[in-house]
Amino acid sequence: MDQELESLQQFNREIRQALLDDGSDPDGLYVLEHHFSAEDFNLLEAAAVAAFKAGYEVTDAEQVEDEDGNNLFSFDVVNEQPLDLAVLDDECKTMLENAEKWGVYYDGWGTYFVDPDGTEEPSEDNS
Repeated sequence: MDQELESLQQFNREIRQALLDDGSDPDGLYVLEHHFSAEDFNLLEAAAVAAFKAGYEVTDAEQVEDEDGNNLFSFDVVNEQPLDLAVLDDECKTMLENAEKWGVYYDGWGTYFVDPDGTEEPSEDNS
């Protein structure tokens, strides 16, 4: 998990900097979508229920196709927070631990550009 966490921490820095370089609001609140997936729907559903019971906002599960054409099931844990690196790093560590505990894969997070004037636009994520 250490290598995965280091990769996520590097991702956190790159995405945060890319958003700020594009003019996204450095003091804004960002809607983060943490991506979880599994090949087994029942396993994914159990993970989504566990996330919900732990107090997280959870999206509906959906079927997706990976780069190799394999069918997977996925859901997101959604929250709102500033783009603070310490918070992002801690949250990614927690999400990795949850994925391991729940038996699913954690695929990082995505967010949206936050206009300093108050509008949001879709941005890159690591899906």
